[in-house]
Amino acid sequence: MGNRLQGKVAFVSGGGSGIGAATARRLAQEGATVVICGRRQEPLDAVVAGIRAAGGQAEAVLADVGNEAQYVGAIEGAAQRHGRLDILVNNAMAYTWGSIDTMSTADWHANFQTTVDGTFWGTRAALKLMKDRGGAVVNVSSICGQLGTPWMAGYSAAKAAVDNFSRAAAAEGAPYGVRVNVVIPAVVETPATAGMLASEESRKATEKLIPMGRVGQPDDLANAIVFLASDESGYITGASLPVDGGRSAVLVTAL
Repeated sequence: MGNRLQGKVAFVSGGGSGIGAATARRLAQEGATVVICGRRQEPLDAVVAGIRAAGGQAEAVLADVGNEAQYVGAIEGAAQRHGRLDILVNNAMAYTWGSIDTMSTADWHANFQTTVDGTFWGTRAALKLMKDRGGAVVNVSSICGQLGTPWMAGYSAAKAAVDNFSRAAAAEGAPYGVRVNVVIPAVVETPATAGMLASEESRKATEKLIPMGRVGQPDDLANAIVFLASDESGYITGASLPVDGGRSAVLVTAL
């Protein structure tokens, strides 16, 4: 275990699986006390149990990030119990598939409620809690917000909103020592992408688009998030860091 985050308190949304779970484990490995939230108790408890078994400190709270009262209450409650909040990772997201001409207004809004509204609610709460001591907010975006993805227009628009909101938040937080940065994954092997990577053919087609020749793993993102949450990145704010194996560096037709 490291000690880059010793004595710090971190909150991670969507911490029951994928990028959120990997991030919680890495934060704890570096000495942080980690609070994770999500909508299902069982996976949250499993992540917490793993962290504690490895000697780390963690707890889980049930909260729907798409519900303002629940999400803000979970963050403020964690800060009250532990006396501080140093790190917030807005990782939870929601998305709907569908072409623009068939997408309902409800489906369009569903992409924003967790991904954008939740990021806003969480960041606003963190800014209030961190103003006296500084801190770090890391928001998880997507390459879809950079390039756009057919049949995921709502998700693409929501992630683009996260990017620009984070830059504005970085400017407002900087005078108080609160840094706000973004990590931008492409395809990461998580439960959410299991379907698109299920067959050997689809996996190879995806890997062909990535210069490094493999899909991302949750730990790839977790390592970047830990860096942005640590004092090692103390002069970095308002940055959007691609963690995508070079996917965003090339056109699809270039491969």
